[in-house]
Amino acid sequence: MTNKVDDILNNVKIKELLHKKELEEKNKNTIMIVLAIIGAVAAVAAIAYVVYKHLTPDYLDDFDSDDIYDSFDDDFIEFSDEKPEAED
Repeated sequence: MTNKVDDILNNVKIKELLHKKELEEKNKNTIMIVLAIIGAVAAVAAIAYVVYKHLTPDYLDDFDSDDIYDSFDDDFIEFSDEKPEAED
């Protein structure tokens, strides 16, 4: 009689262990699916960024850095500490 009880308890323990392993595998599969989705979204975003950068014109080629200082030379007013002379 005790032999049958021991067999039943052993079967229950084995089933519990198998059930735990199934749950762990299911959780691993879920994590892998989530990581795969995140990776796919990141890959699509990277490809879109590269295509955007490739197709957008580069306006810095039209910019001449030497011309920027020439246009501002006339805009400055020189101040002096001397008092203006009175007009007669």
